[in-house]
Amino acid sequence: MITSPAWRDRRYAVLGLARSGAATVEALVAAGAEVFAWDADETVRKAVIEYHPHGVTLADTATMDLTGFAGVVVSPGVPLNRHPVAARARAAGVPIIGDIELFVEARSELPPHRVVGITGTNGKSTTTALIHHIVETAGVPSRLGGNIGLPILGEEPLPEGGIYVIELSSYQLDLTFSLDCDVAVLLNITPDHLDRYDGFEGYAASKARLFAMQSPGHDAVIGIGDDASAKIARGLSARAEHLHKIAPGVCMDQSRWPSLQGPHNAQNALAAIAACQALSIPEAAIDAGLESFAGLPHRMERVGVFNGVAYVNDSKATNPDSTAPALAAFDRIHWILGGQAKTDNLDACRPAFGHVRAAYTIGEAGMLFRDLLADTIPTTYAGTLPDAVDLARAAAEPGDTVLLSPACASFDQFRDYEDRGDTFRGLVEAMS
Repeated sequence: MITSPAWRDRRYAVLGLARSGAATVEALVAAGAEVFAWDADETVRKAVIEYHPHGVTLADTATMDLTGFAGVVVSPGVPLNRHPVAARARAAGVPIIGDIELFVEARSELPPHRVVGITGTNGKSTTTALIHHIVETAGVPSRLGGNIGLPILGEEPLPEGGIYVIELSSYQLDLTFSLDCDVAVLLNITPDHLDRYDGFEGYAASKARLFAMQSPGHDAVIGIGDDASAKIARGLSARAEHLHKIAPGVCMDQSRWPSLQGPHNAQNALAAIAACQALSIPEAAIDAGLESFAGLPHRMERVGVFNGVAYVNDSKATNPDSTAPALAAFDRIHWILGGQAKTDNLDACRPAFGHVRAAYTIGEAGMLFRDLLADTIPTTYAGTLPDAVDLARAAAEPGDTVLLSPACASFDQFRDYEDRGDTFRGLVEAMS
């Protein structure tokens, strides 16, 4: 794990004890800090205290006195605009931070290294994994962390010359104040998570903080396909050769990249190429990495072909903007969508409706989406994922694609998008 001697004998409160919170507690305890921890889930609390019986005190951060604490380390999932810990920390003059900020504090103790930070509404997991893969293909030690893979403090420190490749959500950026990335990547900004922000402008400002923390001589890679991202790029024009803009609509030969199909992946690949060039990765390694990249589970993942019909798991598409690229990437689609809606429209998907032969809706948004699509696409309300798969299988013909790309969160019927995707994979595998 990654720790810092600066944490020794200091007092921290940790709120949220899932993946990143548990790793944070472990790192702080290992460094000799005094840790007070809390989670709304009693089972999670008990698991942490059983693992650290002498190093952790359970205490509710919403009611405890935070005076004298070095920091309140908050899980990205905690809504600071509504949780009482925010006001209590401000009243006590205690900073509210995340595990990425603790990583920043530990950097001076690590062997010399570089950091790539990737953010954006859509595509950041694929781009982060792709950059990490290319760096490893080049023979450079690398760690994948942040919003993907292991929490960053749970990683083993890299040897000298290594590169940390970190996916950063807006929530993580809100809790980070001094991360100076050697290469910072912004892919796009479209409306999402607006319940946590003061409108779209507040959400876009959260993304822009990645560059505000960065030294001017470090490299910025920005997709300029939307107005908010283009505005951020214009504000960084003084960086000259250290600013790399990725324009939309660039035609590329993606035939040699089996896991990077579709126009959205062309943009992800261009961003990864620009980031790796800024890291001085050899062109041959970049080419080899693009060709050998296997893609991510639950993101346009081909899980099987039965009777000439391809079945594609895109469960990670939890909003219409992230579903739209999948619709554009395939023809003759039987589209399974629905769940817990983040929006009351599918406008972002509309340009690719011509690729869809039929749709099957599920979950809370199933009836809403059926009504939205009925005038354009033959649509059936299936209700559940197994029923949708059965309907799609019966209707699909050789050469068609059955695509799970829900455009919704999963929490109405599944634990998370991974559970939803695994369920889809199991249903497909049961066909054999």
